[in-house]
Amino acid sequence: MMDDHPGEPADNAGALFPGLPLVEAEAAHPSPDRPIVPPARNGSRVLLGTSLVLIALNLRPVFSSLAALLPEIERSTGLEPGAASLMTTLPVLCLGVFAPFAPRLARRFGDERTILVLLAVLGLGTALRGLGSIPFLLAGATLAGASIAVVNVLLPGLVKRDFPDRIAPMTGLFTMALSAGAAAAAGFTVPIAQSLKGDWALALASWAVPVVLVFVLWAPQALHAVKVRPGTRAQGPGLWRNKLAWQVTFFMGLQSALAYCIFGYLAPILRERGMSGASAGLVVSVSVLVQCAACLLAPTVAMRRPDQRVVNAAFFALACGGLLACMFAPLSGIWLWAILQGFGQGGLIALAMTAIVLRSPDAFVTARLSGMAQSVGYTLASLAPLLVGVLRGATGSYAAVAGLFVAISLLGAWSGIGAGRAIEITPGPERRRAGG
Repeated sequence: MMDDHPGEPADNAGALFPGLPLVEAEAAHPSPDRPIVPPARNGSRVLLGTSLVLIALNLRPVFSSLAALLPEIERSTGLEPGAASLMTTLPVLCLGVFAPFAPRLARRFGDERTILVLLAVLGLGTALRGLGSIPFLLAGATLAGASIAVVNVLLPGLVKRDFPDRIAPMTGLFTMALSAGAAAAAGFTVPIAQSLKGDWALALASWAVPVVLVFVLWAPQALHAVKVRPGTRAQGPGLWRNKLAWQVTFFMGLQSALAYCIFGYLAPILRERGMSGASAGLVVSVSVLVQCAACLLAPTVAMRRPDQRVVNAAFFALACGGLLACMFAPLSGIWLWAILQGFGQGGLIALAMTAIVLRSPDAFVTARLSGMAQSVGYTLASLAPLLVGVLRGATGSYAAVAGLFVAISLLGAWSGIGAGRAIEITPGPERRRAGG
């Protein structure tokens, strides 16, 4: 049976970080067999925080860069829309398949070194797309998706561990960077291809350059990081039988499903409505740029409330409404619709990451919940772009997928209400947070 019983108030708030309010410090709970890593010293926190943001900046261009050039890829390779949807689905599926390996790799090699190696894998996978053939596109998507999956899981744990007093701004910054990376790729990939005389493969491979740069920045920090000795494994709460953990997981998965439909298909949808490739890419870029502002705002708003139920549901309504307007409302208002959709979607991305941190009592549980939420969530999310491609191939139009977007949003709002309750995952009864 799933545990779902709000109980007594947290009684050890600030045990590791005295003087910090519960809603900011997240009330860490040490145990003899659970290694606790102290936050980075002030002198290194700026560099560490900047590096985490730049790493996050490189975790989404592989998705939106492909979407911007999908019609050209279909014409060049002869792929049917249903088969081409595999290109957008495979990296997302990898996010779910490879996420469970993150805690194991981090225990063996340390978080920092694991991220360093996977940045190299991400750069290789991105560069492979420059060879232009279908096998290399698929191989590149698999390598990139696998590396992004593990790094995705580790980032919230690093924020919880090293920035316990700055959870809201740090969560906002790195989720903003996720959106900014997607926006940059959506907006610049087509112009890059045009500057390369239409070479779409080389344009896709060009996104390996910023990965190499952040690898160089991260390498000294990773190689000099103190690796925590893997002592006996802590038992912690049983997440797979916990109702709250599943609600957080579905919230993550369903908002991701909507997000990857946007990354993969908003530009083709707008092009089907008569917009040029460059204009459609610019609209997507603006929409994703607006996500950056929402990423910064949403965690702060959420953490100032006693719970996040209303906020989570409201952002799903905004994201879905803006998307439907982009599909059916007059194109004369496309910039307004794109801004509304981007604000809603950006808020959802940040709120999902915030839910992982807020519902966890310490960094240990954060890493485990992050692994569960992203493993199951991204596997679920990978089905959505595939369904969009199948529906479009079967009907000859993107109009039929509107019902899919509405269903995703309704289920997402329902799970967001559950994930937004002011309680924490614990081995026994779930604890109600301060102010809840």
